[in-house]
Amino acid sequence: MGMLLGLGKILIFPGFLFLTVYSLLFEYLDRKVYARLQNRMGPPWYQPLADFLKLIGKEVIIPAEANKTMFQVLPVISLSAVAAAFIYVPVLGKEAIASFEGDLIVVLYFLTIPTMCLFLAGWYSRGVYATVGSVRTLTQLFAYEVPLFMALLAPALIAKTWSVTGMTAFFAEHPLYILINIPALFVALVAAQGKLERVPFDTPEAETEIVAGPLVEYSGRLLAIFRITIDCELVMIASLVSAIFLPFMTGNIALDFVLYLVKTVAVLLFLALMRSVMARLRIEQMVNFCWKYLAPIAILQIVINLLVRGWLGL
Repeated sequence: MGMLLGLGKILIFPGFLFLTVYSLLFEYLDRKVYARLQNRMGPPWYQPLADFLKLIGKEVIIPAEANKTMFQVLPVISLSAVAAAFIYVPVLGKEAIASFEGDLIVVLYFLTIPTMCLFLAGWYSRGVYATVGSVRTLTQLFAYEVPLFMALLAPALIAKTWSVTGMTAFFAEHPLYILINIPALFVALVAAQGKLERVPFDTPEAETEIVAGPLVEYSGRLLAIFRITIDCELVMIASLVSAIFLPFMTGNIALDFVLYLVKTVAVLLFLALMRSVMARLRIEQMVNFCWKYLAPIAILQIVINLLVRGWLGL
């Protein structure tokens, strides 16, 4: 019975099925908010699902020069990595589906896999635009990954745990320490925009320059899997940020779930606002911004947290 319950949590709620459904809702909210900020109507609520089902029914066309095995396997690996990472993020209060000391490192590792899959997808497509997009994806990875990781690891120094649920529990009991980590929250949100390849960091898939970047050769269900992976990654990052930096909860499972929805939507609204008020940066501008501004702020946050930890004897 316990095994069936655990399997149900992983596959249904709050696992893969919930992640998929919520990611479609997230895409709708993102597109709707983005449209309203531009004084447009935006899509209906069912549009993301309709787009997904339409792609599922389309023919899969594999370029003649592409590596057929890698071309088909990479979307599945990418989605699996995001789904695996979601297991370790608390949705109902302080508890996640699975947890162990050090799972934060595992989550960050899993979140790197979709980006690498995106790079390899463009590389193995053998297309000109796809190759350019994949190189930009890898270049951008080296820019935002270090600040993002440092921003998410900095709070762990005060919490004295490398577990996501452990950090959530610690900051829920000591909310004042969250104020110290506001710079890390800012870095995490901005770097997350780069990880998700959203404006102003959408250079790898710039439609006006290279059509769709690494995914330009993809179609049908393979493109649908990549699209749903990007949506799931958005939910995953919003969930991780809210779990670490916004660990507000009541102890009631139903209310905590509502709070989870509110917090993740709040993160989404910030990302949508950033997307609507900024223009695309060139790839070298993005790299310079991350290393000149985000990385120093993240390093300063780590130093501050170490000093606070030593001063307070945590």
